[in-house]
Amino acid sequence: MSVINFDDFLAVDIRVGTVIEAQPFPEARKPAIKLRIDFGAEVGIKKSSAQITVHYTPEALVGRKVMAVVNFPPRQIGPFMSEVLTLGYLDEAGAIVLAVPDKDVPDGARLM
Repeated sequence: MSVINFDDFLAVDIRVGTVIEAQPFPEARKPAIKLRIDFGAEVGIKKSSAQITVHYTPEALVGRKVMAVVNFPPRQIGPFMSEVLTLGYLDEAGAIVLAVPDKDVPDGARLM
């Protein structure tokens, strides 16, 4: 693992947002869910494709807080343009568990 300085960390804009829409993404090569996430007035509503189908259903995601990198360039995933990278951790079986704040924070709050 390489060492970075604090300015490198600050360059990555990680924000919290609320999932306002979630749909299956059957066209993806790996099982995924399409998300629309509200990051508040400054960032707005962004789209993301997340490979989180082992632990989450689209219905269970609506209204949940998630964390995402909001300043990576958009990435084309099949017919879908993913605008943010939703963050998570690998569990022991290799499935993704979402990274979420443990207290309520406003949409758009930045990781410090």
